Amino acid sequence: MNEQLRFADSGEAADLAAFLGRLVHYDRAAAVRHQAGGGALAVFGRPPSFEVLAVRTVRLAAPVQVPLDLTVSAGELLEHVDEASASVAVPGAVTGPPWTGLLPPRGGWQQVAGLPGPEEMRAAVAAAVAEFRARDEALPPQHRTRSERDRIGRDIWSRTLGDTELPLRAVHAAQSLGFLRPVRSAVPAGGPAPDAPAPVALLAAGSWLRLRTPYGSVAMRRPGASGGLGALQVRPL
Repeated sequence: MNEQLRFADSGEAADLAAFLGRLVHYDRAAAVRHQAGGGALAVFGRPPSFEVLAVRTVRLAAPVQVPLDLTVSAGELLEHVDEASASVAVPGAVTGPPWTGLLPPRGGWQQVAGLPGPEEMRAAVAAAVAEFRARDEALPPQHRTRSERDRIGRDIWSRTLGDTELPLRAVHAAQSLGFLRPVRSAVPAGGPAPDAPAPVALLAAGSWLRLRTPYGSVAMRRPGASGGLGALQVRPL
């Protein structure tokens, strides 16, 4: 093990474990790049099919003395998250896939107008999934092939959200990774805690777009930008 990192509390450890678990669900051989600096740990992953980078930042109990930046197995990192002690033993580095060398910029982000609210985004994803299923079921048996399904998926998930440049696949990724779930409000006297919509924002920096939520972010190169993350097949959950 290279280093032991301690989180600000057990909730931070649980959130990181949930994020890693979702990445491993999509790809059991998933790798993540993680960077620890100051009082935070940022973990970057690339879930298959979405053509985005997913980013989860967790608070550390104390600033790290020496910045940490390496690529590790997502599964191994998940195995070493200890929620009871709010810590993680960082596993050894692995040879990362090409995307680990292409991370979004650290600064220079500007908020972009036109992003619908979380409820509208969740509804857009649900409508897109329903459309995919309907079009898939309508295919004649001889046309129900992987290439035809990929074509339908590209048509649906490359559509942009509202008046923004953000493709629906980025919103689908945020929803699938648990980034668009409601934020639990404080418990009022005499009643259960209501669910409040999670505040989200669309940011841009150069050729990058980033959908930021309280639970994590998804980042991607703008459509048509050179040096992107590479083409992946697109399919719904």
